[in-house]
Amino acid sequence: MPPARTALPAALSGQVALVGAGPGALDLLTIRALDRISAAEAVVYDRLVGPDILARIPPGCERYYVGKACGHHSVPQAEIGALLVRLAGEGKRVVRLKGGDPGVFGRMGEELSALAEVGIDAEIVPGITAASGAAAALGMPLTDRAHAQGLRFITAQQYRAGHGPDWQGLARRDETLVFYMGLGRVGEISQGLMQAGLPADWPMMLIAHASLPSQQVRVSTLRDMPDVLAHAPLPSPCLIVVGSVVSMQQAISMTTEKSLQTTLSG
Repeated sequence: MPPARTALPAALSGQVALVGAGPGALDLLTIRALDRISAAEAVVYDRLVGPDILARIPPGCERYYVGKACGHHSVPQAEIGALLVRLAGEGKRVVRLKGGDPGVFGRMGEELSALAEVGIDAEIVPGITAASGAAAALGMPLTDRAHAQGLRFITAQQYRAGHGPDWQGLARRDETLVFYMGLGRVGEISQGLMQAGLPADWPMMLIAHASLPSQQVRVSTLRDMPDVLAHAPLPSPCLIVVGSVVSMQQAISMTTEKSLQTTLSG
């Protein structure tokens, strides 16, 4: 077991804010998040924080990159917690800047625990999570009375713990599923849901670089998406949306295109 941390004297403890940077676009950053970034003396940030947001970090502010990519963790989680404790112990205003929302697959709990061990309280600044940002950019609802009365966020990374998701529990036609960090698991997700009872032609959508100008989308079915992705790969990060709301997005897009064509021809 690691040695117990000694609580910091109140006079030496800085301020720590765990800040959600949103899905990537600068104008989806909240006012509170921008306030905390602008006042920071040290920023500890992830891979998914966009360059436009990093440009808002004030000159002279200390920067610490601790980004994680699939299979390549640049800094172990325990060291990130220790870094936050050290910077706070130096009396600094610290911002832990995370893509999306810090409480959605952002390991926020582990960092709060590391700070709490030495008596440091942290402010949580929520951000727009990637699923909401991507759906809004596509003009697609994540829930709908006729299509999806429930919404579930799932991390595909739980495979690392030696077990997969509860496919039987996930294979429902009245819910929208959003898988985070699942680009390398598309085939397994498709097979798991089909074997649990969802039809092979059930809609599936992949969204890369949600909300950014570089956003890319692939729309297909559980059966065909692995082949689609093989012929037209996507970069990471990527969201996977499964559910009949995907067909709503296609219908909305077709209606919008027809309306635009009518307006232009008129």
